[in-house]
Amino acid sequence: MTTARKRLIDAASTPFYHVINRCVRRAFLCGEDQLTGKTYEHRRGWIVDKITQLAAVFCIDICAYAVMSNHYHLVLKIDLDSQKRLSATQVIERWTQLFHCHPTAAKFLVGEKLSAGEHIVLDKLISEWRERLGNISWFMRCLNEEIARKANHEDGCKGVFWEGRFKSQALLDEQALLACMMYVDLNPIRAGIADTLQSSDYTSIQARISALTAQQTAPVTGKPLLPFDGTVCTLEQSGIPYHFADYLQLIDWTGRAIRDDKRGFIHATTPKLLTTLGISDDAWLLSAKDFRRQYGGISGSWDAMCAMKAKWGGKWCKGKQFSRSIHPG
Repeated sequence: MTTARKRLIDAASTPFYHVINRCVRRAFLCGEDQLTGKTYEHRRGWIVDKITQLAAVFCIDICAYAVMSNHYHLVLKIDLDSQKRLSATQVIERWTQLFHCHPTAAKFLVGEKLSAGEHIVLDKLISEWRERLGNISWFMRCLNEEIARKANHEDGCKGVFWEGRFKSQALLDEQALLACMMYVDLNPIRAGIADTLQSSDYTSIQARISALTAQQTAPVTGKPLLPFDGTVCTLEQSGIPYHFADYLQLIDWTGRAIRDDKRGFIHATTPKLLTTLGISDDAWLLSAKDFRRQYGGISGSWDAMCAMKAKWGGKWCKGKQFSRSIHPG
């Protein structure tokens, strides 16, 4: 039986989630149709632009993304602290960037006096909108509906554009987050459509490298990617808990190692992050290749996966062997 989305996404258990969505028929609706020669590459840009715009409205950060020809991956972080700190005015202003403003909220914004009944209505609206601004399902709804509408308009047709509701994986710890981000950023490399990280179009790693080398061709129109802060203490960590230099070293090494057509030269020295985490090379490479298939709706240490599954009311988790391989000890 399909698990309810509100149980799959529990910000109290973890703020990090891997999200995947695919076009109908697995057709090249966002890339290039080799049969007709028609290109839809610009639609991949629509998705990148929209996720950065939505991140500026929602209390949700983008850790990683990869927009492929017929599907896309996102690694998202729910920013609970930001969500709680929003004032009533900020909640209304953010929500009305996406949807029509309720008359009572509009009166409040312009400073008109509200009746007791209107105050009750306003409080209920603000509570509801605040919750939605930290809700991945609402984020995905705003993203997918606009992309589908624009694509159908461009094609002169109606009907379903996305294959179904998005799939999600909870990332319960730093190892799961790191493995998933690596999996997402290396999608074009694994698919054989890019030879280098710099040429991996419509990915977060390309965007980060471009920003690092000041090679951006256009200004960022929305919220920047969640930065790497390298903080050791989880309680103090606000960004991605690794140093970007270490991540670059590891993703470059992993990308060279997993390719079958061009193995490249692998230095004998294991990358710093793997040494620190105590993860074997083989286990890491397998995770980088098959992360999506190794787990069900949860990824993390085995004990944490079982605890979250028990919280949902289930007893069995997929991925015990793989979890223990990247969570040694």
